[in-house]
Amino acid sequence: MRQLGALLFSCIVLLAIAQDHDEEWGYVGVRPGANMFWWFYRALGNWKDKPLVMWLQGGPGASSTGFGNFVEIGPLDINLVQRNTTWAQSANILFVDNPVGTGFSYVTSKNLLTTSVVEISLDLLAFLKQWYQDHQQYHDMPFYIFSESYGGKMTAAFGSLLITAIKEGRIKCDFKGVALGDSWISPIGLCVCVCLFLPVCVLFIVFTSLDSVTSWGPVLYANSLINIKELKELNSMATDIDHALQSKQFKYATELWSKMEDYIDDHTDHVDIYNFLVHGNSTVHLSFNQGYAPTEPVLLKAIARHVLQDDALSALMNGPIRKKFGSTIPENVTWGGQSGAVFEAQSVDFMKDVLSELNYLLLYGVRVVIYSGQLDIICATQGTLAWVEKLKWNGLPDFLAAPRTPLYADTTHKASGYTDGFHQAFHNMEFYWILNAGHMVPKDNGKMALKMLKMVTGQ
Repeated sequence: MRQLGALLFSCIVLLAIAQDHDEEWGYVGVRPGANMFWWFYRALGNWKDKPLVMWLQGGPGASSTGFGNFVEIGPLDINLVQRNTTWAQSANILFVDNPVGTGFSYVTSKNLLTTSVVEISLDLLAFLKQWYQDHQQYHDMPFYIFSESYGGKMTAAFGSLLITAIKEGRIKCDFKGVALGDSWISPIGLCVCVCLFLPVCVLFIVFTSLDSVTSWGPVLYANSLINIKELKELNSMATDIDHALQSKQFKYATELWSKMEDYIDDHTDHVDIYNFLVHGNSTVHLSFNQGYAPTEPVLLKAIARHVLQDDALSALMNGPIRKKFGSTIPENVTWGGQSGAVFEAQSVDFMKDVLSELNYLLLYGVRVVIYSGQLDIICATQGTLAWVEKLKWNGLPDFLAAPRTPLYADTTHKASGYTDGFHQAFHNMEFYWILNAGHMVPKDNGKMALKMLKMVTGQ
């Protein structure tokens, strides 16, 4: 009876996954021995009138086909229940497990893993060229790259390579823009701290360019999550990271960054670095990494924090989803099996910025959309706004002077005065402040994320 029940449950699950959405999946060999997995959903309704959106997850090593799909914007949630804020309402969605080794993507040798966003971009270009060759009906469809976290860094680099390839005639693509969500664009900025000893108190002032890492202390302090002693310690740790970067010790800088996250975890009652309203529950999920031991043990917690594949998602992807894909997935490939190695392989490149790539996109008129969740720590809004001000784009002064308008997810919110965000734009650059959301904007505020998608793509 138990076997019959399990078989019946499996059939029900597979039936739930076999949705009404027109979908495809498969592999593209981007290099000999390096294979990139993709999962495509055709938009609901008249799909020909809707854009093509590629979604790139962060990590590096977090799976787009897993986390982005089932936790954020796909047709079904992790419990296989229809998501009423799925982006498939307004776009054809292409999830890609990137870099190779992420999710169901795999390499036949660890030496084939990418070690920089330049290599990642070359693989993505090879992937997209082949995908378009096999799906020529999408060549003239408006194409956008939406991303999250480290995926934003990859998107900036890939976008600059893609626009060059288009101009040189190496690929046919109606590339409209990039959208960088809570993105790891510029990890560090100079931090200067000054203490003023006044007659009745100590006034602690932080003068900083507040890029991602150096914004952590001030954000935590402003939200009552650390005291002034801990703020000084975090600022000191950020300065150490900056010194490592200045001396081009990039892997060491990544290790120091991981230790800084450990300090935050230890001194804030395990605040969730993806949403500072969540406390007392560590964001580290080590169980799925039991079979992986990084060369640098200090990176183990960082991998567990940022690869984003907890036990429930792993069970779904390696169980019913793998069964759905059938023989497409090689027998020796486990979803997420190489993801830890992906993160470690990128550790030398991890702390480098991609501001020059964004400057290039802006210069050539590519639409650059930046969106940031109000409750994020790891890529806090303050740090994001700081690197925006570093951009070498002649339209930046006009963008910074542009008016900011409130946003409402729907008419009900507007009528009740429930503000979901703010929007500021000039020419080909936009910024969305998304309220009531952390690092994973579509997960935390799905209605506003969907509205943002429609605004960006003109739906």
